[in-house]
Amino acid sequence: MEFDEGDAVVLNDKHSEFDGQVGKITQVVETMFGDETYVVSFDEGQEVGISPDQLDAAEGDEADEADEE
Repeated sequence: MEFDEGDAVVLNDKHSEFDGQVGKITQVVETMFGDETYVVSFDEGQEVGISPDQLDAAEGDEADEADEE
């Protein structure tokens, strides 16, 4: 799934301190191989280099929380 800047997403990465949290995509970065990675901002920081398979679209109340950031 592709995401755009400003999209609210849920991070799925058990190695991240932000696992399961809702954040907002602040930057889309294209790699030299043509793939896209994302910079996602959360209340307490950000994660860089997130692949699309680590993200789910936030829905309903979750998306509203990300918009408040």
